[in-house]
Amino acid sequence: MSPSLSLDLVSDVRQLLEFQFMVNALEAATIVAVLAGAVGWYMVLRRQSFAGHTLSVMAFPGATGAALAGIPTALGYYLACGAAAVAIGRSGRGSRTENAAIGTVQTAGLAAGFLFLSLGHAVLSGLETVLFGNILGVSSGQVLGLLVVAAVVLGLLAVGARPLLFATIDREVARASGVPVAALDVGFLLVLALAVAATSQITGALLVFALLVAPPAAAQVLTTRPLASLALSIAFAVLVAWLGLGIAYFSIYPVGFYITSIAFGLYLLARIGRRLART
Repeated sequence: MSPSLSLDLVSDVRQLLEFQFMVNALEAATIVAVLAGAVGWYMVLRRQSFAGHTLSVMAFPGATGAALAGIPTALGYYLACGAAAVAIGRSGRGSRTENAAIGTVQTAGLAAGFLFLSLGHAVLSGLETVLFGNILGVSSGQVLGLLVVAAVVLGLLAVGARPLLFATIDREVARASGVPVAALDVGFLLVLALAVAATSQITGALLVFALLVAPPAAAQVLTTRPLASLALSIAFAVLVAWLGLGIAYFSIYPVGFYITSIAFGLYLLARIGRRLART
């Protein structure tokens, strides 16, 4: 018997939590949302969404290359995203060559991914999972591993929060004040790469970008206060992940469709609300 949505919210939630795979999915989605909301907030504020998109795309050659080489797929994610982060970071944030470097890394990564896919067609299966993930098939062990990575990433962000924010808002003044701006550029991209590599294994290479961009962008549209905006970004990301999973459970359509659609709708509502507030 297929699940059906009713007007009894409590009953629907109980039905949702009846199966362990949904509990695992909700736990993983919550961790991914908190991670994406926090890291994505800095990414959007630093105007590095293009770099974030490239890092999420690099999960594709990472997974296909790992399968071809016979090494753990997770290691391929981390190596590819890390290498891309260093290559992009060395070009310098805001430099004339930054976008060119990002575009070059992205096209090279996609080309390598398709080459690895072609060469390793006999050992690689589930390309759709690489791109869109399988959050409903997450195990308890994967949830625990994701939690460890999230704790490391959030810890690194907490340690570097003040100088990173300073360098993001006023790069030149921060450099004149002795803040290691160039090191922070590479360091942040490596943290972003770590977050993307960990979450892409759960959500896929494409879906993670929706959570990295839309909730933080919506939060920054609504308020310019850093702490309030960061808190809203995380709350929005968690809301999007929960609603997407909940609706998908009672629907025939995939989770990714609902998460990306809700994320886009949230950003659109934030823009409309901001415009109405100004009039």
